[in-house]
Amino acid sequence: MKFLTAALVLTLAVATSAHAIGKCGSGKRYTCVVDGDTLWLEGEKMRLQGFDTPETTTNICGGNREVSLGHKATNRLIQLLNSGEVTFRRNGFDKYGRTLADFYINGVDVGEILIAEGLARSWPDGREFWCR
Repeated sequence: MKFLTAALVLTLAVATSAHAIGKCGSGKRYTCVVDGDTLWLEGEKMRLQGFDTPETTTNICGGNREVSLGHKATNRLIQLLNSGEVTFRRNGFDKYGRTLADFYINGVDVGEILIAEGLARSWPDGREFWCR
């Protein structure tokens, strides 16, 4: 597995129902999912790399369709993070100070799963199909 040698990779324990990763609320964020491509992990805000999901609250180009698809992407990310062995690799920071990271579920890239399921686009070169 090439990604294991490329950078520090951490493994999260498979979430149990008592410690499942859920959606972020309005309070302090520690470990939770913001949307389909952003999460907090032990107090660190992370932007998942290589894909983009529809917005749920800001910069809506596709109206209600985009918001609905954004919520589906968010819920699917939560489901994936709670479904198996989660590994990730940090890749620096974006212009907003978020940690850029690649996430894998049982060795499969999360972005590839969401793209294949029609919940995300490849980034930076994928078309925002939800904007039409």
